[in-house]
Amino acid sequence: QVQLVESGGGLVQGGGSLRLSCAASGRTFSNYAMGWFRQAPGKEREYVTAITWTGDNTYYADSVKGRFTISRDNAKNTVYLQMNSLKPEDTAVYYCAADEILLSVMRGTADYWGQGTQVTVSS
Repeated sequence: QVQLVESGGGLVQGGGSLRLSCAASGRTFSNYAMGWFRQAPGKEREYVTAITWTGDNTYYADSVKGRFTISRDNAKNTVYLQMNSLKPEDTAVYYCAADEILLSVMRGTADYWGQGTQVTVSS
């Protein structure tokens, strides 16, 4: 089992920045690909970004490319999401996900999910 706990959400003005963290515990964190998803009210969960277990490769949805950056620190069992140039349409609950298979993370079928952290961007 892997437990994931997100933090760092909050209210920010449009154009601002936030950094989300996802702390993992349980199994060997470095064995897992990680990702972030988000879900806005009344909408389906949306893929945001993913990172390989080594951190060498990262992938982004077009909607966040150039604004968001995913990174990980395997020594701290933590994955981060740096969000810059935030827009009101980025408002959502953000979830981190973990799976041994990167494609499972990217497809939204990861084995492990956090509880989510709310991000609200005002206009």
